[in-house]
Amino acid sequence: MEEQRARGHGPSQWWRYGPPWWNRPDDTEPQCARWPWRSTLLITAFVLVGSNFSARGQFHREPLDSYARVLLFVASALLLWRQRYPVFVAFGTSTVALVYLAAGYPYGPVFLTVAVACFSAVVAGHRRAAWASVGLLWAGHLLVTLWLYRWLPPPGDERASLYQEIVIATWVVAVVALSELARVRREQWVRERADRAQAARRRADEERLRIARELHDVLAHSISVINVQAGVGLALLDTDREQARAALATIKDASKEALGEVRQVLDTLRAPGAAPRAPAPGLDRLPELVEQAAGAGLTVEVEGDPPRLAPGADLAAFRIVQEALTNVVRHSGSRHARVHLERDADALRLRVDDDGPATGADAGGSGNGLAGMRERAAALGGTIEAGPRPGGGFRVLAVLPLKAKTKVEEGDDR
Repeated sequence: MEEQRARGHGPSQWWRYGPPWWNRPDDTEPQCARWPWRSTLLITAFVLVGSNFSARGQFHREPLDSYARVLLFVASALLLWRQRYPVFVAFGTSTVALVYLAAGYPYGPVFLTVAVACFSAVVAGHRRAAWASVGLLWAGHLLVTLWLYRWLPPPGDERASLYQEIVIATWVVAVVALSELARVRREQWVRERADRAQAARRRADEERLRIARELHDVLAHSISVINVQAGVGLALLDTDREQARAALATIKDASKEALGEVRQVLDTLRAPGAAPRAPAPGLDRLPELVEQAAGAGLTVEVEGDPPRLAPGADLAAFRIVQEALTNVVRHSGSRHARVHLERDADALRLRVDDDGPATGADAGGSGNGLAGMRERAAALGGTIEAGPRPGGGFRVLAVLPLKAKTKVEEGDDR
């Protein structure tokens, strides 16, 4: 249904609304598209007035009378239904025009009604019907001008010349060619519009995923710290008020920082395309992360200097370390973790180790931490390995390539 709304009711979807020869009206189309009043009135006026002018120089043809004007009006009025019943209108205008010419009336704008009907039928996807209707008119004209002219008005009419038939055939080919060109352009426009809509939906989905990942990483880390410190504060509230006060201060700082980062993420929703008020976090904020972990009772040892990275890779590396330390606080009985940073010419290697063992305690996590880390690494073309260490504990190893700049990195580049 979404693709149908994006593409509209294009010429390639006639089977959804009935066989081509029926052309049932589609009630979902705009009213102005089903009833082209203005263009039909304009064409009708042009055909009636123009036929009077064209008849002045054709003395060998029958003069225009009331019957001729009725035929011209019917051929023009049929165009009012050209968008609802294009096949019927194409054959109807060709038939009326053929009757008009067979009656010996002057050549003129009556051919315009056939051209417009053929054009509408081709654009609507009924190519064979349009060709057949124009071919019917041409074949009937040949029959009249080469054989039946003896018994049809005007009296004394002569056989048509080869030049006249070539002109008529050229006119038929031109009408069909222009109609086919319009059909191709219309289908190309419909495809381009559908591709743009699909690309917009894909960008929206990627942006929602990015925001959800950012919110998860920010809230998971901060709430884990708050959860641990709240437990410490409750345990020491009656026995060690100073330590309980320190735990409450840590909770206040962690919640304040979480609110600031959440506000930064949500600013992108309030003002799409606007520059953020604060730079995205990176490995230069690793000391703050170590300090927050210390507030949660976790000692973090950092090995190696944080390298300078592109904004997208820097943010991904920071979030991976943040999530890995959050998992240590939640799920490990160890109160000591090590963060090892190593950069070579092609990649950054991040390793976060703890000595374990796993506690099995529920710290309120969503279970999406490792999945989020893998998504961040994969977006940069990197990998994440996470699992128990041979000597006990748990290890998270991230390898982030630094050469290729991905779409995510370009989107996060500020």
